[in-house]
Amino acid sequence: MRIVRDSAIVAKRNLIKVKRVPDLLVFSTLSPIMFVLLFAYVFGSAIAVPGVSYKEFLMAGIFVQTVIFGATITGTSLAEDLQKGVMDRFRSLPMARSAVVVGRTAADVGTNVLTVVIMSITGLIVGWRIHSSVLEAAAGYALLLLFAYAMSWLMAVVGLTVKTPEVVNNASFIVIFPLTFIANTFVPSDNFPPVLRTLAEWNPVSAVTQAARELFGNTSAVVPVADVWPLQHPVPYTLLWVALLLVVCVPLSVRKYERALLS
Repeated sequence: MRIVRDSAIVAKRNLIKVKRVPDLLVFSTLSPIMFVLLFAYVFGSAIAVPGVSYKEFLMAGIFVQTVIFGATITGTSLAEDLQKGVMDRFRSLPMARSAVVVGRTAADVGTNVLTVVIMSITGLIVGWRIHSSVLEAAAGYALLLLFAYAMSWLMAVVGLTVKTPEVVNNASFIVIFPLTFIANTFVPSDNFPPVLRTLAEWNPVSAVTQAARELFGNTSAVVPVADVWPLQHPVPYTLLWVALLLVVCVPLSVRKYERALLS
């Protein structure tokens, strides 16, 4: 199919760009490593999670935070291409218009895979271990990357809407930062104030974090899961959010890209 071929070409172009501008990859991987070390050795000394090592409790949250922040690369890259006139070159080429956005999000899956691998190695060094089967662990990684892919489409909508890389970064930070902290990413949410606890329990970030912990075998019976549907069934809840984001954001981002070409 033409769309598949054109998307693959655009994805290759974006991956080559990462190779030629390694600063993008270096700083995107240094940040999660810094978070792992800070939380594991600085905050971890003051945070106790009954029945499980804090480093093992922490890693799923760090994984989720990292892939979500990594999804912002989609928005900033699309906004940068619009700003620098790269899209004008694409418009003159005989290619499927949606291939630019599809290729961009596909390329970011590749960078997320590399980031997750580096984070896993860092986690193993500081003491994190996987206690589940190979298939369960693979499912955990797949769920993280699938959620990141859906978030990339959301960031694509943002990037094609504001059209300025700096604004994309600021807008993404304002939304993503509280989204990842008002959750069970770094501490159990049962001690949150009532309103924040409710938000955390229904936050999709909490669900994908809980799902990753369960699939990696980093949970404990001493710490009961909140009696709410999203955390009792974190995998289906995460998949529902993935489906919702894709159904809404894929056609919306393609439509915004086509409008950007005509403007």
